[in-house]
Amino acid sequence: MDIVQRSARYHFASSNMSLAFCSFYKVNYLSFLTHPNMYLQRISLTNFKSYDFGDFKFSHRVNCIVGENGSGKTNLLDAIYFLALTKSSVSTQDALCVTHEADFMMIDGLFVGGEKGDVQITCSFQKGQKKAVLHDKKPYEKISEHIGLYPVVLISPNDTDIVRDGSEERRKFFDGVISQIDREYLETLIKYNKVLLQRNALLKQFAEKNYFDADLLDIYSEPIIECGIELQKKRAVFLSKFTPIFQKHYANLSESREEVRLVYETDVDADTFRNDFTKNRQRDLAAQRTTLGIHKDDFSFEINAFPLKKYGSQGQQKSYVIALKLAQFELLALEKGFQPILLLDDIFDKLDDRRIQQLINMMVDGTFQQVFLTDARPERTQQLLSHLTVEVCYFDVTQGK
Repeated sequence: MDIVQRSARYHFASSNMSLAFCSFYKVNYLSFLTHPNMYLQRISLTNFKSYDFGDFKFSHRVNCIVGENGSGKTNLLDAIYFLALTKSSVSTQDALCVTHEADFMMIDGLFVGGEKGDVQITCSFQKGQKKAVLHDKKPYEKISEHIGLYPVVLISPNDTDIVRDGSEERRKFFDGVISQIDREYLETLIKYNKVLLQRNALLKQFAEKNYFDADLLDIYSEPIIECGIELQKKRAVFLSKFTPIFQKHYANLSESREEVRLVYETDVDADTFRNDFTKNRQRDLAAQRTTLGIHKDDFSFEINAFPLKKYGSQGQQKSYVIALKLAQFELLALEKGFQPILLLDDIFDKLDDRRIQQLINMMVDGTFQQVFLTDARPERTQQLLSHLTVEVCYFDVTQGK
């Protein structure tokens, strides 16, 4: 798909794919999978959020985590997310994952299949110390080496925040997807964010002490420029692959009632960015922060050529976000050669019957392999999943409280 650049906005237009082709493609992309199915066989929790201790052995297909509100359903999903991505999907600091009055937490699990075969993964955190991540009891040289080995996709009630909130949420989403696919992207992003913090601290120091050192500032400006150009290129290439898959899923969810687009908005142009960044120095000094770069990028969501946030209905916003997550799932599967783990948090209360049925159908047709879902009403879950022809296991976390 061509990338059209207008005023530093990258438009990915609809591919006009027919519904018949969409349905065919949805099922048959599975033929491209090259590795054995990857799944989480077991997990053990120690002092993780509401769990003083927990030990679970899972089905390789559908796992239903049920229990009263506040019993720890979402916390168990978050532990799986943490084990796969070395961070919580909810808590911004690792210390917030430690049970009250404890000084450490640990998550231990066994992943089966995938790129690496059967591997024991352990994530632990001691207050006042650095987080540790072990594979078969051996530490990674860098924790970032773990990202993408055990891909996971989470669909949760808070997902529409990506539509309603600011650009940071949208960058966070796309950075998370790309980082599970492209380790070089992740390493460059980590470097960029580290240097950005250092450069901003230096700009603030200049203002506080009323002095300026151009040579010192250039030490931090150069990697911002180089990494920024590289990350912008990778984001644009990624969206050229991601967008048609996303549009296909939205068409399936909405029965092609409207056209949707993703618009990549960036001030970074490979040909001019170095000059633009240098000219922006005085503005940075006045603002005491770096005001130009890929950390200012945004991804505009459009429906029928209008902003989704302003003109999209609640149902359209939900369909848009679910299509983003399904595209994330499919692209990860295509890139990795096996299906990611799918986490569905409290979806039965938030989605209409038609969308729920579409997700259930995808559990049956093999689009999804290992699925974890939560529900406070086990009888509802049992009724909705009663006709599934795959293995379904139930875990009542209330009983352990």
